[in-house]
Amino acid sequence: MDKVDVFRSGDDGYTAYRIPGIIVTSKGTLIAYAEARRKSFRDWGAIDIAVRRSTDGGSTWSKTSYPGRLDVQLAQNPVNGREKIAEPGDITYNNAVGIGSRDGSVHMVYCVEYMRAFYIRSGDDGLTWSRPVEITGAFESFRKAIDWKVLAAGPGHGIQTRRGRLIVPVWLSLGEGANAHGGGTSSSVIYSDDQGRTWRAGDIAFPHSAAEQLGGEPIAVELPDGRVMINARNQGKANRRIVSISKDGAHQWSKPYFDPALLEPLCMGSLARHPKGILFSNPHNLERSDGPAEPGARRDRKNVSVQLSRDGGKTWTARRSIEPGWSGYSDLAVGPDGRIYCFYEHGDPAASRFRPVALKVARFDLAWLIRNGQ
Repeated sequence: MDKVDVFRSGDDGYTAYRIPGIIVTSKGTLIAYAEARRKSFRDWGAIDIAVRRSTDGGSTWSKTSYPGRLDVQLAQNPVNGREKIAEPGDITYNNAVGIGSRDGSVHMVYCVEYMRAFYIRSGDDGLTWSRPVEITGAFESFRKAIDWKVLAAGPGHGIQTRRGRLIVPVWLSLGEGANAHGGGTSSSVIYSDDQGRTWRAGDIAFPHSAAEQLGGEPIAVELPDGRVMINARNQGKANRRIVSISKDGAHQWSKPYFDPALLEPLCMGSLARHPKGILFSNPHNLERSDGPAEPGARRDRKNVSVQLSRDGGKTWTARRSIEPGWSGYSDLAVGPDGRIYCFYEHGDPAASRFRPVALKVARFDLAWLIRNGQ
């Protein structure tokens, strides 16, 4: 296993890079993307979507590009202005989610000001991208379940099922709280059956009305039998990841349940399919250095680890730490040769709390994960 820096705080004049996502295209190209935050570490502000490519398995990376920028005057989300989170005029591009299709095309859904969603496509492995097409209308039917003020895709990556459906996990909230991401969070998916030309809303998987089933920042994976599992962050008192399954990846989600093996420190996690099983990553930690570890409360973001399930997510038989120290959001991808890539936030080791200073890609094979894994 080795690690390679992809983005570092200060690069290209950006204060911080956060919210990693990574995919492998059908040609084997790695595409890594993140939020490039100009002025601060905060979720709102002058933020762009940054993308880098690697054609040699992550050893070297291209110059950074910034696809999806809109050439029109944009307004801030009203909840942003109400909470005075960002400076006037600063626009937030957020939560990019990529999908590499089997036909060679690359799809990306991203958001602007947590209130509009856009779609872009690449036909040349991420070298160039189409003009953005707004798809916010796909989210309107969610209002029957939650009168959302904030929407977001992923983060992380989406999937293409064996039947060809494109699936992007999404979450919505009432836009309350200090960061305007709270007030009840619901998770679902948007999906396309025509290679990204049109998008529709799926059923709600995790409704905001159930206090023990608050699900945000969902990630999806297709199981060996063709069903789709969605796994999400939540504030349940169990401090475990919450899970639901659908036959088609969009409708009739099963009753949510907490996975006892997957710890929940209140942080994004990731899922990916490997020829030998299902992979999961997140900070595997329930300790808190600055106070008591109350049920349902945030824990320290450290010890990003990868786990393996050989039975479709029912049990997890191997786990190994990628970064024992401060580490946060992560996303997983698997190459055509079975090599695994974990793109994650690396924290400042000298800091007293999690403060991301770089986005790194850890590269390893299944043998490394299984060898000496707990």
